[in-house]
Amino acid sequence: MSIDIFGFRALWSPYYFAALVLITVGYFWLVTKKRGKFPGSSSLSVKQATYFLIAMFLLYVVKGSPLDLLSHIMFSAHMFQMALLYLVIPPLFIIAIPDWFMRTFINSRGVKTLFQFFTRPLVALLLFNVLFSLYHIPLVFDYIKTGMWIHAGYTILLFTTAVLMWFPLVNQVPERESLSGVKKVAYIFGSGILMTPACALIIFANDPMYDTFTNAESWASAMELCVPASALSGLTLSGPEMFNGLPLLEDQQLGGVLMKVIQEIVLGYVLGVIFFAWFKKENGGQNDIDPIPSDFQTVE
Repeated sequence: MSIDIFGFRALWSPYYFAALVLITVGYFWLVTKKRGKFPGSSSLSVKQATYFLIAMFLLYVVKGSPLDLLSHIMFSAHMFQMALLYLVIPPLFIIAIPDWFMRTFINSRGVKTLFQFFTRPLVALLLFNVLFSLYHIPLVFDYIKTGMWIHAGYTILLFTTAVLMWFPLVNQVPERESLSGVKKVAYIFGSGILMTPACALIIFANDPMYDTFTNAESWASAMELCVPASALSGLTLSGPEMFNGLPLLEDQQLGGVLMKVIQEIVLGYVLGVIFFAWFKKENGGQNDIDPIPSDFQTVE
């Protein structure tokens, strides 16, 4: 059966799209028309603008396109959604924000002390991975997936901690550098290790673990988070298997594999960036071919 039966609003989230457009317009207004109000401001680079637009596009794909609806039907789609939301989008946002804008924000009253604490490498690394692992405990997962406000709150919390986790690696504010090149490598390996238990639990489970993907009643409650009640009331649905061609266990295993593979690809790319930046520094910047975007070259 096609997911088109849920309607345009559930598939394409027009209100969410409008909100992202307003945020995008507001961002460019601040960093162009109003940048004179920020100390040490400079023109927004093409790369920064491009990264921001890519991040906003992916944010819509993740939470506003049919992928969001599919993430309530297929566990593999849910994990792909999470991989983009927490492993790809946060570093793009950090790189996109000019250093003078970020500096003003993180040094503002009420933010500075908290930001300094929560971006300490060990704190940031543990905080995100503990919350991520906790989320995938079946009882916790099913509870969060069936409550609108708790689901929204936990998603925002995970995204915020993902940004904090990525900050020590791709920070663009020189005086806030907390990791050297070698320490960044250790940080990357630590990140890869800490996410492994949750992914392994999902991949090697003998049975489907989550009621919101196996129990028709729990699934219907979870669907209410992304489908208008008026659309659901006119449908007769037996469960997610109506739309999912994969057996439940295989779908669950695929989700765990997708999450881990995407993490390894992203971290592998960042590791390569750090290595080549270090290599260039050691050679006095005399390499003929520079494969690394200048935005990433923050190694001390």
